[in-house]
Amino acid sequence: MFVGRIFSSTCSGIFLTFLLMVRIEAASVFEVRDVAVDATAKTAAKAREAALAEGETKAFRQLLERLTLSDDHGRLPRMSAGEIAGYVSDFSISDEKTSDVRYLARLHFRFKPVEVRKLLRNVGMRFAETVSKPVLILPVFQPASGLVLWEKSNPWWDAWKERSAVHGLVPVALPHGDLSDIDTLSIKQVLSGEVEALNKLAERYDAGDTLVVYARVGLDPDGSGARRVDISMTRFSILSEPQIVRFTLSQNEGETVKDLLLRGADAVRGRLEDPWKRVNLIVGGDANIIAITVPITGLEDWLELQKQLKSVAVVRGVTIVLISLDEIRVNLNFVGTYSQLLMALQQSDLTLVAEENERVLYPTVAAKRRKS
Repeated sequence: MFVGRIFSSTCSGIFLTFLLMVRIEAASVFEVRDVAVDATAKTAAKAREAALAEGETKAFRQLLERLTLSDDHGRLPRMSAGEIAGYVSDFSISDEKTSDVRYLARLHFRFKPVEVRKLLRNVGMRFAETVSKPVLILPVFQPASGLVLWEKSNPWWDAWKERSAVHGLVPVALPHGDLSDIDTLSIKQVLSGEVEALNKLAERYDAGDTLVVYARVGLDPDGSGARRVDISMTRFSILSEPQIVRFTLSQNEGETVKDLLLRGADAVRGRLEDPWKRVNLIVGGDANIIAITVPITGLEDWLELQKQLKSVAVVRGVTIVLISLDEIRVNLNFVGTYSQLLMALQQSDLTLVAEENERVLYPTVAAKRRKS
C-alpha cells in the first residue's frame, strides 16, 4: 500500500505538471525530405539562393499532392517561393556541394500543419492526412525466360527500389531479398497467393498488406514498334479477399524501358494512394470530442500510448480529465468521422472498443488478447 501511494503521488504530479493538455500534431505528414536541388548562377551565393527557392517550391508541391487526390492536383494553387515561405516551419540541408557558380544539396522541409490545412480549405480542396501501415511490394517480372522475383536481373525490382523512398500517405516497403526472405517466401508461394506465407514476410517489415505486382514488357500492338508494359497488381490482406487491378501503359516517344517501368511503379502507387485518401478525406475542419478511458499499469503505459497517438493525424489533442492507479480518463479531440478515427488509430496499432457505457483505448495487441 505504501508503494502504491508513492506511485500515485509521483504519477499524478508528473501528469498534472506536464500533461494537462497533450497537443498532438502529425509532424511527419507535413515533412518533405530529400528534395534534390541543383542551381547555377553568377556567384555561389546566388546559386544557393536560387536552389533554396526551387527546393521550397518543389517540396511544397509534393506536400500538397501528398494530401490531395490525383484528380485534384491540377487545381492546386501555384505559389511563389516568397508566398510559400509563410508555410515553412523550418528546414535543413544535407549533401551540400558548391563551386564558384553552382550549388547542389538535398533539402528537408517541415511545414506548418494549421496554415497548410487553412490554405487547402480556403481554395476548396479536399484532403486527407492519415498515413496507412506500409504495404509490402513484391515486384514480379516476366522476361522471356520466365517469372523472376528474387533474382538480380529484375528491372521491375530496380524501378521499385528507386521509387520506394517516395513518401505518401501509403508508404511502401521493399524486401531486402536476402536468404531469410527467400526461405520465407518462394516464387511458387507468391504465384499461388499463399496468404499465410505472404503475411509472414509482411510482418518482418512491419507492413500491413502485401502487394504482388506483375510486369511484362512487350511490343505495343498498334504497329508503331513502341513497347508497352502490362501490369497486374494483387493485394493480399488477412482482413479481406485478394483485390486485383490490371492496366497497361504504352511507351512514350523518347522514353526508355527503364523510364516506362518507373512510370509503371508511379501508376501503381497512385492506385494505392487515391482509394486510401478517398476513405480518409477530412469532412469539416471543426474538432469533435469524445471521452475515452485508457487502462494503465504504470506511467510507462501512458507515455508509450501518448507516443503512438502523436502519429495519428486526425487527433488534434488530448485533455486529461481523471487519473487513477489503473486508468486515465481523457477527452480526445479529433477531426473527421468516428469511423475515420477508428481507422487512423488502427494504423498506429491502437484499438478503440466499446465496453459497457464507455469507450476504452487499448494497444491493438492487448485488444486482441482480450477477445481471445
